[in-house]
Amino acid sequence: MLSPPRSGRNNFGGQTEIMKAAVIYQRGEMPRYADVPDPVAAHDDELLLFVKASAIKHFDKGRAKATHYSSGSMENARVIGSDGVGLLEDGTRVYALGLGGMVAEKAVIAKNRMVILPAGIDDATAAALPNAIAGAAMGLRFRAGIQPGDTVLINGATGFTGRVAVQIARHYGAKRIIATGRDPGSLQKLLAMGADEIISVDQEDEDFVAQVKKIHGDSPLDIIIDYLWGHPAELLLAALKGDGSFTHRTRFVSVGSVLGDRIGLSAEVLRSTNLQLTGSGLGSWTRSDMDKLFSDVLPGMLQLAADGKLTADTTTIRLEDIGSLWERTVANGQRLVVVM
Repeated sequence: MLSPPRSGRNNFGGQTEIMKAAVIYQRGEMPRYADVPDPVAAHDDELLLFVKASAIKHFDKGRAKATHYSSGSMENARVIGSDGVGLLEDGTRVYALGLGGMVAEKAVIAKNRMVILPAGIDDATAAALPNAIAGAAMGLRFRAGIQPGDTVLINGATGFTGRVAVQIARHYGAKRIIATGRDPGSLQKLLAMGADEIISVDQEDEDFVAQVKKIHGDSPLDIIIDYLWGHPAELLLAALKGDGSFTHRTRFVSVGSVLGDRIGLSAEVLRSTNLQLTGSGLGSWTRSDMDKLFSDVLPGMLQLAADGKLTADTTTIRLEDIGSLWERTVANGQRLVVVM
């Protein structure tokens, strides 16, 4: 049974029905466990969701700190969180994007931006995976145009989304998957998750470039999915540099920038290489891409997770602990999920 709404005076002022949520009152501050007005579905294409779990991602922290390009202005208090898992008023269990903050007891969602969850997937996993699926599948499928038999290098594969990308690349039919990262233990685990070869980025630049060059020479890289950017991306591009002869076409897709937002790009790399350089993220996807994400990609991938064929590691915290655990460091490759 869904609990009835509470009522009373809330932190935003006024007499109204209230709920608990994780709220940021000033840009850059820690979220607080606070009372806010119940959200209201005001249009026919909107639904009320009773939230059960919401993942905290780099995207959410970036928006809270106003360091993500989609942050926008902040004139009023804001409930954090962009997506989550919960129950509709008729009891249907769904994953959805929020029209407002989602780290809360209730949220308003759009009818066309939700996915009915398959049986067999728990709330934390269902909340954690979709953002990573989008960060992997959208780049692989819609930006790189992955084909069965492709060789794929995933730069920064030891993070949560990178691990998911390794598994999705294998599902899409990649012939060979190379994974890079810094954590030796996490790199070794990737071999059991579908990677064929691992490369440490924690080595001398010359050795890293030489290793990538050898791989590219033996089995030309069709796709690079990059979650790091910064200096490792510069090294990868240097490894692709041609010598004036014909080169293999490589699709390089930037998805994240964990190690820096800017790189130095040699014009000689662009002129000497059959290179497609693009990005995958909010603003680069078309409306059609987003429609396919919710109608096709997410349902299929979440079913894989329910069947045990797509795995994810999560760490959960309670909503009431959000203030003290907002900056909690989770193990490499895990996602922090708030449960209500």
